[in-house]
Amino acid sequence: MEEKKMENTDPSPSISRTKPSSLRWGILRQAFLRSRATQPDNHSQSGIEHISRKTAFGFNLISCQLIDDGHVPEAPSSSSKLSNLDSLRDTCMRYTLPLEGAPTLILIQRLENHVDFNDFEICKRFDIDNTGLVCRWPSEDVLAYFCLSCADKFRYKRILELGSGFGLAGLVIAAGTDALEVVISDGNPLVVDYIQRNINVNGGAFGDTQVKSMGLHWNEDQVSCNLDPFDIIVASDCTFFREFHEGLARTVKSLLKQSETSEAIFFSPKRGDSLDKFLQKIKEIGLRYSVAENYNGDVWKLHLKFLSGDCSWPNYEKDHCYPLLVRITF
Repeated sequence: MEEKKMENTDPSPSISRTKPSSLRWGILRQAFLRSRATQPDNHSQSGIEHISRKTAFGFNLISCQLIDDGHVPEAPSSSSKLSNLDSLRDTCMRYTLPLEGAPTLILIQRLENHVDFNDFEICKRFDIDNTGLVCRWPSEDVLAYFCLSCADKFRYKRILELGSGFGLAGLVIAAGTDALEVVISDGNPLVVDYIQRNINVNGGAFGDTQVKSMGLHWNEDQVSCNLDPFDIIVASDCTFFREFHEGLARTVKSLLKQSETSEAIFFSPKRGDSLDKFLQKIKEIGLRYSVAENYNGDVWKLHLKFLSGDCSWPNYEKDHCYPLLVRITF
């Protein structure tokens, strides 16, 4: 009887006594060591699942599947094999847009949690972060789905995506709406290379929409370059780092067209007071904003399901995982 009292059903009881900071360092260590030939031990994997709020599928509003043979049937070139796909670092995904008759999209992206020291050297050199290389963040999935749900808004408009990562949202807008032009940008030159590769792979999916990649750092020097203002600016999960708030706010003000129909559409979780601090900067530079919590029925239903403890998203937490819709105007 005494032995039963001491029994613990937790398969890794030591995990619950480990400090979150130690577990997060473990996640970083695993990212450096990971390769296809090495797998994390069970204890490390349990620690990641205990502390991480990441999920393999997120809201899964735009379904995707792995292309594991390196071949891309939709590629416009005569040879459909991706010769520039690094099998030890990159993966290739097929995204299916939830629209009748819409084309599929192919995205070359990093294997999740795969980083190398060169990534951090680039970050230091260009004063940027490497979050665009880590994974497809859930807010981007929501942004892309939301834009498809109001496709008429983008008809004949010039669109700019900021901090795009691998470019899913911008590519979805280009393929699923009648936008005139879509410029997909990021401040990390490694990320911009992925964006351009993905534009090239999907060249036949955009119809008459012009699609371009662009390196764009949120600082005053680059924002003041000779760019015509855009009708709509979109971004997802770009407000996490407070040191970039002022530059991001000024970028929006410099590149958003001053008209009644122009707006910036941001999706971002609150993440403590990070979003509030960014919105304070937006107000300080003379822009207006509104924040909506329930902006799409499909997204809201999934949010409530995850809050109720749905096992498909372990450790789902509203403040850190659920993206709010922010509309920014003059």
